[in-house]
Amino acid sequence: MHSYTPEKNYLEKKTILVTGAGDGIGRQAALHYAKYGATVILLGKTVAKLESVYDEIINNEGNEPAIVPLDLQGATAQHYRDMANTISDQFGCLDGLLHNASLLGHLGPFAQISEQDWQNVLQVNVTSQFLMTQALLAVLRKAQQSSVIFTTSSVGIKGRAYWGPYSISKFATQGMMEVLADEYENSNIRFNCINPGATKTAMRAKAYPAENADQVTPPHQIMPLYLYLMDSQSKAANGQTFEAQPK
Repeated sequence: MHSYTPEKNYLEKKTILVTGAGDGIGRQAALHYAKYGATVILLGKTVAKLESVYDEIINNEGNEPAIVPLDLQGATAQHYRDMANTISDQFGCLDGLLHNASLLGHLGPFAQISEQDWQNVLQVNVTSQFLMTQALLAVLRKAQQSSVIFTTSSVGIKGRAYWGPYSISKFATQGMMEVLADEYENSNIRFNCINPGATKTAMRAKAYPAENADQVTPPHQIMPLYLYLMDSQSKAANGQTFEAQPK
């Protein structure tokens, strides 16, 4: 799966929503899904970045994407219900959902975590994903097969000092995925996690400012796993956590 190369247009007639689609891993995932025939819904908070991804997809002769400007920090359950209704009306169903957007927050001792930072990180990394997934379940059920991918982290598998809210939020992400996978085990929806590993993104640069970014894996190199989990070939995978960069 880490060297997976799908057939051309294997995602044709599929609709996939990618959060955090304006930059980093989300951008590359959106571009790759579009490359293989999907109609991609680009969700993010910075319109200019989403428009840049939109333009690149069009320039590469992909299907016209949809843009959803939404700040997960302030979005409410009604925002997600409205989005689900719009997707249902415009596309009929949702074949894939990649929860990629995350907030790092401040790194530091547990005793110094501020209530505001805690709330901000948990809102984006956990609550927004809960509300969005809940709202989209009915649209995902309309697809013949649908795949939901959550994004975890090494610090969400084993806690790490000074990573406080972010680490804890990723443990919650793991738990959410496993609950959903168990509940929908005998349905058309499958739920899994990807741990991207050390990847060259703005978040990584913020967490490791002294690191030589040229020695970190660029996002496009981990895309085979993202493509595999949207393929029907992976339909038996449910409730699993995959390493994008196996050691």
